[in-house]
Amino acid sequence: MTTTSVTSSIVNTLGGGSGIDMTALAESLATAQFAARTDRLDTQSQTLDSQISAASSLKNQLLSLSSAMGDRVRNGDLAAKPSVANPAVATASAGTGGGGEGIYALEVSALAQGQVLASPAYSAASDTVGSGTLTIRFGTVSGGTFAQDTAHAAVDVAIPAGATLNDVASAINGADAGVLAYVAQTTDGAKLVLKGANGATNGFVLDASEDPADPGLAALAWNPAGDAARLKSGASDAAFSLDGVAMTSSSNTLTDVAPGLSLALTGTNAGAPTTIRFSDPSASIDSAMNDLVGALNSIVQELAKDTDSTTGDLVRDPGARALRSTLSALPGKTVMPNAADGSPKTLADLGLRINRDGTFDIDAKRLSDTLARDPAGAAAMFTTGLYGVYSTIDAMARTATSASNPGSLGGSITRYTAKQTDVTDRKAKIADQQEAMRQRLVGQFAKVDSRVSGYHSTLTFLQSQIAAWNAKGN
Repeated sequence: MTTTSVTSSIVNTLGGGSGIDMTALAESLATAQFAARTDRLDTQSQTLDSQISAASSLKNQLLSLSSAMGDRVRNGDLAAKPSVANPAVATASAGTGGGGEGIYALEVSALAQGQVLASPAYSAASDTVGSGTLTIRFGTVSGGTFAQDTAHAAVDVAIPAGATLNDVASAINGADAGVLAYVAQTTDGAKLVLKGANGATNGFVLDASEDPADPGLAALAWNPAGDAARLKSGASDAAFSLDGVAMTSSSNTLTDVAPGLSLALTGTNAGAPTTIRFSDPSASIDSAMNDLVGALNSIVQELAKDTDSTTGDLVRDPGARALRSTLSALPGKTVMPNAADGSPKTLADLGLRINRDGTFDIDAKRLSDTLARDPAGAAAMFTTGLYGVYSTIDAMARTATSASNPGSLGGSITRYTAKQTDVTDRKAKIADQQEAMRQRLVGQFAKVDSRVSGYHSTLTFLQSQIAAWNAKGN
């Protein structure tokens, strides 16, 4: 201990009979005065360091497990993934609910497209076009007729005096009308091109209210009864069939068109249906569950070491106790509350079970039975949505590592860190007090040393005089 070594130093300084080192004595006395408190704070600091290290190690393991599971779900092959035999027709992806299975026949007869309208030709994009207001009205264009969609608000675009064809395109784009405008340099000259959104109801007509004092804007107006050559393509819906059932869509992106299936249509294959199949993720799920058991057991072993009643750094830590309780309840926790009756809902349904010593293993038969009975339901548990294996592990990690929750590991780290800061501040204050005492003692001892030196000089003088007197007496 520091106290014992300081005491020995003082004894050594005073011993020897060859004079006293006043500076060393002041240092030793000041250190001895505060040694007991310094020792206690050093011990407390070491304990806090160990607690912070242990809690941080568990926190990092939990976050690593959550991150790894998220990567596996997002990038791996744990979910049943659809694929299209003819990739020129469509690309397939898992639906928002996951859990797709089976085989589908897809036939696309038409893709959704937007209306494309061109203006009369101008000599240059910098030509002025007059001023006034252009109004875009939306609806269905059919032959020479237009049926306005009253739910889709018309858009007025103000065209100022002196505006060029380029200015008109910029004004339309700036109005955020859902119509793209640009100027194309064609073989006939510069033309204003307007392109609407996909879908039959997204057709449009263009009305013009021109300024009589600055005419010309009416040349840009268009309706189906006008110049048919200006309509380059009409707005239309996608037309397709899935398993022979005819469907239409205003978009080529079809979300959840069937359970677990979304499609992006890219081409047509009328008369030649293509096949959509789902992969079998059973082997990957089996592997993932065994990997999960390994990761969980690493955390369990670390937790057991940290909460050992004799040597554990977190033996009385509330965050460690809460984590142990969470882990013990993990197999029976419902992770798919929205699953259909008979579908797997818990991690125990995927074979996860806990042993008496708190470690985990896999019930291979139960996992195998689940995969054989409901492979789509098992696959649906491995998504990045609100429910499932990943969301459960992620929620466990977030709860355990939350710095604002005093009953979590994160809360414990916050508390231990605050205590460590307090100990550091107290040690710094003691060091300041010790230094102040040392300086005070050095000053006091310097005066004593000066007096002692004076006494020694007087003694030496007297000894010389006595010696001289004795010599005369002889």
